[in-house]
Amino acid sequence: MAQKLKTLAVYCGHQYGTAPQFARDAKEVGELLGKNKFNMVFGGGDVGLMGTVATAALENGAHVVGVSTHNVIEKQEPVHEGVEVEIVTGVNERKQKMYDLSDGFIILPGGIGTLNELTDIMTMQQIGESRKPLFFLNSVKFWSPFGRLFVHMQHCGFIENMRDYNIHIGATPEDLLKIILDY
Repeated sequence: MAQKLKTLAVYCGHQYGTAPQFARDAKEVGELLGKNKFNMVFGGGDVGLMGTVATAALENGAHVVGVSTHNVIEKQEPVHEGVEVEIVTGVNERKQKMYDLSDGFIILPGGIGTLNELTDIMTMQQIGESRKPLFFLNSVKFWSPFGRLFVHMQHCGFIENMRDYNIHIGATPEDLLKIILDY
């Protein structure tokens, strides 16, 4: 029997991106997390999709923990004022702390940081160190090119078995919530 998910990390951009749907979906994901009594862990910022999802989760009753570094706070992202904040020394410690606090991961659109975070989890899955699920929100088909790259890597012999990865994909926040609740 699968473990019940209680705390989900959300990986996403500290910008809004070019499609207005990204922000609408981030807000809805936060609302759904709060309304369904999930705890949330995220990068701690109060900007972009990151700030949007955290604000919506808080407004709907979620306990939200932001994990950030002094360097990120000073150079890029103000800390979200409404969340419990944990400050760590560096990016690797940040990723480890978010991993440790979470039962699974929601992946919204984002940039290099988001890609780095999710590929770390996929690497852990590949070598058998993790089975925590990754839930991709394929908003505006944002993650479709990544999916094609993943299939290409398998066809080229760099990924042996797609089942090594505990990946689930939803096209809308509601689809994603159903997948999470059924997990």
